[in-house]
Amino acid sequence: MAEPRAMSSTTHPSQMVQNPLQRFLMATEIDTRLLGMIGALAIIWVGFNFFSGGLFLTPRNLWNLSVQTASVAVMVTGMVLVIVTRNIDLSVGSILGVVGMVMGVMQTQILPVQLGLGLGHPLIWVLSLATGLAVGVGIGALQGTIIAYLRVPAFIVTLGGYLVWRGAAWWVTAGRTVAPMDSTFQLMGGGPAGAVGNMWSWVVAVVACAAIVIGLYFGRRQRQRFNFPQRPVWAEVSLAVIGCGATLAAVWVANAYPWPVRIAENFAQANGIPVPEGGLFISHGIAIPVLIAVGVGVVMTFLATRTRFGRYVYAMGGNPEAAELAGINTRWVTVKIFMLMGALCAIAAAISTARLNAATNALGTLDELYVIAAAVIGGTSLAGGVGSIAGALLGAVVMQSLQSGMVLMGIDSPLQSIVVGIVLVFAVWLDTLYRRNKH
Repeated sequence: MAEPRAMSSTTHPSQMVQNPLQRFLMATEIDTRLLGMIGALAIIWVGFNFFSGGLFLTPRNLWNLSVQTASVAVMVTGMVLVIVTRNIDLSVGSILGVVGMVMGVMQTQILPVQLGLGLGHPLIWVLSLATGLAVGVGIGALQGTIIAYLRVPAFIVTLGGYLVWRGAAWWVTAGRTVAPMDSTFQLMGGGPAGAVGNMWSWVVAVVACAAIVIGLYFGRRQRQRFNFPQRPVWAEVSLAVIGCGATLAAVWVANAYPWPVRIAENFAQANGIPVPEGGLFISHGIAIPVLIAVGVGVVMTFLATRTRFGRYVYAMGGNPEAAELAGINTRWVTVKIFMLMGALCAIAAAISTARLNAATNALGTLDELYVIAAAVIGGTSLAGGVGSIAGALLGAVVMQSLQSGMVLMGIDSPLQSIVVGIVLVFAVWLDTLYRRNKH
């Protein structure tokens, strides 16, 4: 009897699996946990659409959902790295609040009045954003230094930060709301003007699809170069079709949401455009805050998976003692993680203040809980060492979908909090089961 043939180094494991679904998943190397989250999100969307009388799965609601998710999505990409290294950051909402207040004061008082730039100066939004980023990075550096070098637990440091920076946000303006924001700065918050429109949305879609195809091509070449197992060609094509299809569908939805009738009529009148009998249809397109969130997600994914810093982060999360013995400067890496978290909070603060067109004392309240919940629901393990940016972004969408759906159904705010709390505990329980079965 002939001996069974050994699998060669270039043979993909999917070729040994008979079940079609298992063969597809193994060939494409799609994370089953991520796939499960997508399935859960689909159930949530279909369920809310049914119970809301068809209001949930409309271009208007989905567009608003994407904009509402943006600020939490930006912060959750940093929270993944924090939790992966077995730390926690309870201060992100308060940092968002104080940085948003600082940027608001810069735009309404310091730059136009005290420094004499005048309202509407083109540098106001740039200098305000730069100041906010500097403040966010500074706060992150301070907290990271205390955690890394003074050895104070991250839970205590960031709990103290939660209180300190929330009080500082009130202290900046003695409790006053600061408004309005600079007109260019407001574009980062979305709205009819804060979206790229129909044509540029399709341009973004084409660029994204090209990036997906090119990424798959060069990934395959890298596997060939190092003699790693390769995915079958049909699996590569399937991934390209799925990725491009999802991108084109998202852009189609964004372009299907028109400007409000009155705003479209005013725009037409100002630009001498005739208004048809059925009304003027002007697409919103992709919102600028959504583009910012997606851009941050791409950069953070590259940082986490393709750089030495990212490898150090996951090594520290897997075994901190071994990482330190291997020569990794774990203290400095921890400081950099919290500095990065501060910068992301500043970007989220810009999105939130621009969207509200005001900086208020309530800005960022409870955001830390939603960010942590989104990271955990997205598959980031509180035990450290495990977590992905893509999963966390999907977790942010799940969290916002729950809130948006419950609002459409008219569910009271206290009950919304109860549901979110139950979902968080359930997600952690599933993570525990997953890790137990895996080992």
